[in-house]
Amino acid sequence: MVDASLTPTILFALMAGVATFFSPCAYPLLPGYVGFYVSQTDAERATLGGSISRGLVAAVGVLGTFAVLLGATFWVGHSTLSNVVVFEPIIGAVLVVFGVLVVLERAPSLTVALPKRRSSVTGFGIFGAGYALAAAGCVAPLFIGVVGRALSLPFGAGAAVLGTYVGTVAVLMLSLTVATGLGVVAGGGRLAAAGPTLERLAGGVMILAGLGQLYLAIFILEVF
Repeated sequence: MVDASLTPTILFALMAGVATFFSPCAYPLLPGYVGFYVSQTDAERATLGGSISRGLVAAVGVLGTFAVLLGATFWVGHSTLSNVVVFEPIIGAVLVVFGVLVVLERAPSLTVALPKRRSSVTGFGIFGAGYALAAAGCVAPLFIGVVGRALSLPFGAGAAVLGTYVGTVAVLMLSLTVATGLGVVAGGGRLAAAGPTLERLAGGVMILAGLGQLYLAIFILEVF
């Protein structure tokens, strides 16, 4: 059972995961991913099992990238990163401002090209890994904020926070892949057309995540 005092942090990690998945740097890659899926499964009958297996491979790619990023973060040192809590109000304010810019469609347009994907199920894992890297790089302050907050907590609570954040991104990648396989998303056109709306939605989530960060810093961590 989750400690009631940990609930705001878990909710923040959940919102941060959603904001990361729909980050402006990574979202433009999704229409290409849908097209990639269609091209890889055009000659075979789509099945729920096949969609789930491809989604799991993509999710594993996401988890692999975050494992590397978290490993590098821990390599820097627990004591150093634990002190990042003093920057949480700044991170929260940055997220709110960036979220507002995204909602107003005034955020800088940033994209990260993926390496050429192999024509196999492995390609889904490579895409998941590349997508996670692009997304985490786009919202680095958010990523650092989640990790810093997790490191300031006891091991079990910190693991729950990190698991919620990383798991949210992985589950969203799995869900998109399964939805594509079942024909819920037919090709990249519809997803591309929904781009502005989903980016504004992501901006709203970033604002909420930033406000959550400020709430944690001011009322729970009492940074000020």
